[in-house]
Amino acid sequence: MVAAEDAGKIGVAEKLGIEPGMTVQELGWDEDVDDNLRAAVEEQVGGDLLDEDADEVINVVLLWWREDDGDLVDALINATGPLAEDGVIWVLSPKTGRPGHVEPSDIAEAVPTAGLAQTSNIGVADDWAGVRLVWPKSAKAKR
Repeated sequence: MVAAEDAGKIGVAEKLGIEPGMTVQELGWDEDVDDNLRAAVEEQVGGDLLDEDADEVINVVLLWWREDDGDLVDALINATGPLAEDGVIWVLSPKTGRPGHVEPSDIAEAVPTAGLAQTSNIGVADDWAGVRLVWPKSAKAKR
């Protein structure tokens, strides 16, 4: 039986489309990340999140991204290297009014340049929003 406080945590992992046994890579970790979200994802996959040195094929990338983190296009391109054909990248950025907030238009501009397509936006934690990115359907045929 799942405790009430655990039910909410598992819910966020499911909202992110994360299923047991998936390989999840975390990029951009810093002390400001949401530990409850991380714990929920680890619980859902049944293991630890992989870091940038992982050499496995990745199902889901959690990319914590803040306004001053550099070039988002470069970060997205680097994240796509080990990404599975049906893989997903979640760009997790601080919500409006929070330190490090990234304008949605900045993310939207970077996505096609990195060869990806944006599919949805959701709130993933009190301070963090998520933007779901996938390979465009036309790119899957070419890969």
